Amino acid sequence: MTSPFETLALSRRTLLAGAGASLLLPAAARRAGAAPATGGTLVAVLDPEPAGLVAGLTISAPAVAVSANIFDGLVEYDEGFKLKPSLATSWETSADGTVITFRLRNDVTWHDGTPFTSADVAYSLLEVTKKVHPRGNAVFANLTAVDTPDPHTAVLRFSRPSPVVWAAFNGTETQILPKHLYEGTNPLTNPLNGKPIGTGAFVFKEWVKGERIVLERNPNYWDKGRPYLDRVVFRIIRDPASRAAALETGEAHYIPLNPVPLSDVARIKASKDLVVETRSFEGPAPMYFFDFNLRREPFGDIRVRQAFAHALNRKALAETVFYGLAKPAAGPVPSYQTQFFATDLPQYDYNIAKAEALLDAAGLKKGADGVRLRIDHIPSAYGEDYRRAGEYFKQALKRIGVDVTLRNYDLPTYIKVVFTEYDFDTHSAWYSAYPDPQIGVQRRYWSQAIKKGTPSSNASGIADPEIDAVIERIQTEGNVEKRNADIRELQRLAQVKLPSVNLLELTFYRAYSAKLSGIDLAPFGGYQSLKTVWVGA
Repeated sequence: MTSPFETLALSRRTLLAGAGASLLLPAAARRAGAAPATGGTLVAVLDPEPAGLVAGLTISAPAVAVSANIFDGLVEYDEGFKLKPSLATSWETSADGTVITFRLRNDVTWHDGTPFTSADVAYSLLEVTKKVHPRGNAVFANLTAVDTPDPHTAVLRFSRPSPVVWAAFNGTETQILPKHLYEGTNPLTNPLNGKPIGTGAFVFKEWVKGERIVLERNPNYWDKGRPYLDRVVFRIIRDPASRAAALETGEAHYIPLNPVPLSDVARIKASKDLVVETRSFEGPAPMYFFDFNLRREPFGDIRVRQAFAHALNRKALAETVFYGLAKPAAGPVPSYQTQFFATDLPQYDYNIAKAEALLDAAGLKKGADGVRLRIDHIPSAYGEDYRRAGEYFKQALKRIGVDVTLRNYDLPTYIKVVFTEYDFDTHSAWYSAYPDPQIGVQRRYWSQAIKKGTPSSNASGIADPEIDAVIERIQTEGNVEKRNADIRELQRLAQVKLPSVNLLELTFYRAYSAKLSGIDLAPFGGYQSLKTVWVGA
């Protein structure tokens, strides 16, 4: 059947134009029809090291890249965003859109040998995704119950139609966890988050912190014949030059997420032995922004936030820091999501004089040393490109009399400081906007997304009744045109209230050996399972 998600006007051609075309033809396309080879070890590279390996709990890009191989979702998506069976073999929706019935596979076991059942689905959706996932309470806001009439049927009941859920049933977003191992524990602190047990194509073997994460082929995987690889080793390589060298020497075969510094992309692309692929990141839709901590002064003053917005040159940031693999953002929704994107949003042009005038009006006068404000800034922990962006922010804000101290952390510390302790003045990060703003965008602005200890949630602390009201209408409105109008209104309010400055639409990429075949070009890029991949000659 056609899901409501598939009816969204997501033109793959439009999305590819926004995200960038492939920089080299994939190896799989060059060897179309080649029979998969079995066996062997694929060496992949991660940076930064994830804080945990259950991405449904410790959300981060490297966690998803590993976790997608260990856990399955109810469905998968093909290259055109159409649904494919995964843990569910089929599904049907009631005429009024408030009941979704999933028929589940009866031949799936968890990696510890326990049968997978509908009880796992009910537990995962109600007790994990809705409660602790940073986006789950928004996406599944209208989910009221999950009935389990038998071990292989899960009946999801909603208070009103919720088409957004069809963009979230895949394993990279909504993972199904083993109830028998999580029930009665705090999911966020369960020791299994570091040694996960899933239903996926690969079984967790070991995690040597700072060195490697090893997964081995699941011999009992429900998708018979897959995976083709015997083993996947994710090596942790922090140094960007070493990551590039590992690819170029053949020491590593695959790097799923922005593998090398942007300055090295052209050189890697020129190699006949490597593929640089920018396609298939339309699903995550990464957006880069600069956040204010509204719990701290002087950021409660809108004039201060506006001044910062005018002081940051988004075009220069895209062209110099991100080497053109980005474009200035007009708001929190990427421009290529044309069915949602608002074209008439308030903008903050690069204007140093205007920025200084706003700070003067806010009572922040320059001292004898030329400094009017001293703050700290925490850049995203996702690599050197973001640290370099932090240096840009420091220099740009110095021009308006703001002295910035940069605080750089590894990923686990970054998550703790920003999303648990809220110990920052400003920070910069990228979030996945996802195919529907209800999944990836509203969490930045909704007061209910302030979840202490949950990464990639509302870090700024904005709790604005007007914004909350619009978000809650988005969650409950069944009329597509009215809902889209509310989504456009959310974008306007985000630009007016300005809890953060929307900076860039990012172009993500992955790189891999030309010897690899079967690379999945479905729309979640490096977040997808490697079960389809094999190593050729």
